[in-house]
This record gives sequence, structure tokens and C-alpha cells, in this order.
Amino acid sequence: MAEQDVDYDDLQRRMNGALGVLKTELAGLRTGRASSSMLDPIQVDAYGSMMPLNQVATVSVPEPRMISVQVWDRSMVGKVERAIRDSNLGLNPVVDGQNLRLPVPELNQERRQELIKVAHKYAEQARVAVRHVRRDGMDLSKKLEKDGALSQDESRVASDKIQKMTDEMIAEVDAMLARKEQEISQV
Repeated sequence: MAEQDVDYDDLQRRMNGALGVLKTELAGLRTGRASSSMLDPIQVDAYGSMMPLNQVATVSVPEPRMISVQVWDRSMVGKVERAIRDSNLGLNPVVDGQNLRLPVPELNQERRQELIKVAHKYAEQARVAVRHVRRDGMDLSKKLEKDGALSQDESRVASDKIQKMTDEMIAEVDAMLARKEQEISQV
């Protein structure tokens, strides 16, 4: 039996999932240049559930400093506009029928600080997600030890391995955050 009862691959996959979400959210924090991926993290309250923006509208970039969002259902225009305004991306949609034009503002020092704060918030969410996976792994290890499936030494080895995975993931989160801060500060 030994420590094979603790599924390290599953824990690693779940931690990598948290990193993937962080990567997507940080990609949405574009720096002064329009990109359709800026709107990827935005969720819209549509038809009674939260849906990604790209499932209720077409997003395009007609100019380097302009994003265009064409909402498919006229009744959703207000909800899409509200979701974009509430997203902390600093975009102010201009409504034109079923189209929303989003001018991407020039980055001033105040806006850079806002973006860095949002990036820190995303990184903290990723750290918390990684810690939740660690907690699940540690709980499983303790339960297996209590049930007699793992010896005390095997449980300690499993806990150390889970902690090492967690430390590596937290370091990767911090590195991603540092790269994004550098990118925001330099533009």
C-alpha cells in the first residue's frame, strides 16, 4: 500500500489548474493595448446563470486601442455592460444598439497601480486555491494514517511531499505575479 494511496498526480493536476486560472486572469490584464483576451475573465449574469462573456457576445479588436463587443441578444446588452463596468478592468463601454465599444485608456501611474492591485488579488486567489488542495491532501494523509492504511512515517513522508509541491506552486504564482508587475510597470 504505502503512500500510493495519496494521489499526488491528482493533487498536482488540481494545483496546476489553479495556476492555469491565474495565467488566464493575468492575461486579461493587458497593458494599454486592446486585446480580446482582456475580457476572458468577465462573467455575465445571463438567463439565470453566470456565463463567460464570449458565450453571449462576439468580441473583436478593430483598432489597437478599441475593443468591440457585439451582444447577440438585445435583452442582454445592459447586463453585459454592467459586467464589463464591474470587472475592475477600467473600461467604460459606449453602448451603440447591440454593440459596445470599449476604448482602452492610456496607462497612467494611477491605472498601473490599480492593475497591480488586481494582479495581487488574482495571485492571492491562486495561492488560496493551492492551499486548499494542500489541505485536502494533508487531510487524506491523516485519514489514511488513522485508518491504518499508512504508517506514521509514511504519512509524514506524504505530508512532506505535499508541502514541497505546495511550496513549488506558491513560488510559481509569485514568479507569475512578479513578471506581470514588471510588464505593467514598463509599458
